[in-house]
Amino acid sequence: MLEAGGLFVLGTERHESRRIDNQLRGRSGRQGDPGRSVFFLSLEDDLMRIFGSERLDSVLSKLGMKEGEAIVHPWVNKSLERAQAKVEGRNFDIRKQLLKFDDVMNDQRKVIFGQRREIMEADDLSEIVQDMRHQVIDDLMEDFLPPKTYADQWDTEGLHEALVTRLALDLPVADWAAEEGVDQDAIRERLYEAADKLAAEKAEAFGADTMRQIEKQILLQTIDGKWREHLLTLEHLRSVVGFRGYAQRDPLNEYKTEAFQLFESMLNALRFDVSQRLAQVRPLTQEEQDAMMRQFMAQQQAAQAAAPAVQPTATAPVLEAVGAAAAGFVESDPTTWGNPGRNDACPCGSGQKFKHCHGRFA
Repeated sequence: MLEAGGLFVLGTERHESRRIDNQLRGRSGRQGDPGRSVFFLSLEDDLMRIFGSERLDSVLSKLGMKEGEAIVHPWVNKSLERAQAKVEGRNFDIRKQLLKFDDVMNDQRKVIFGQRREIMEADDLSEIVQDMRHQVIDDLMEDFLPPKTYADQWDTEGLHEALVTRLALDLPVADWAAEEGVDQDAIRERLYEAADKLAAEKAEAFGADTMRQIEKQILLQTIDGKWREHLLTLEHLRSVVGFRGYAQRDPLNEYKTEAFQLFESMLNALRFDVSQRLAQVRPLTQEEQDAMMRQFMAQQQAAQAAAPAVQPTATAPVLEAVGAAAAGFVESDPTTWGNPGRNDACPCGSGQKFKHCHGRFA
């Protein structure tokens, strides 16, 4: 190889990155060994089209260059290097822009994972759950009993339905609103007290330790579900936000703004879902436990009753096959065995497949 002049690298195109071309050139001169590299291009290559092959083609036709004739000139090499530099710069800008989009998602991920780690390491989450519950009440009050409004403008029926659905609280909100001198703060305090009382009763019914575990499991499950949905929403937003550029708006700024709004919406939905699930959970009554036990016993009895009926049908073919030798079967005379298939029953009547019985010795 060395006597013949070393390795000769022949390239049939120039890549968008000069780094790849230099790596190919380096193959021909490893550790000081002799070598040579030559690259050939076509005017129809992608890089030449970016460079402007139509103009070059017209110039060459005027000079009288024939088809298939090699063009060797330093001006062509420099022009190709400039075209490669432009492509590399464009690719770098694309990667840089993608990194900025990823940073938005990464910042939100740090917040969610930080909260999740705090929940996993905490032993008592009652204060966090209580804050979520109170925040839900504040949001409901703002929706149905807005501030700076009179009592006749309040939607007490809507608030009552929302409390039943969200917090499992059936309270006389309409009667409270009809009382003399009652404002939003007074109703809010009553709702706080009723919701905290219901949570304390459930903790007493389940037991303090069990209730703390239930709160932790519901919090973690809800966070995981909401975060997965949020990531999917961000992916959809990222795939379409580029069209905002046609409206002379920066896609990155639009993505940051809407991603932040979606993150806030996710946190609000997280508080509502956690509060709703904790409000709906309750211990089973003795009647429900007895009904579940009776249902379980009935299923066990039905399974046991069905087992003997299935067993004879499954084993009957095997029992019939055992001891039922074929007519005229002589173990020492293979000509009396007939012509059974490998997976057929052995003619000796053992019940095994022929390939596992006498067919194994044939």
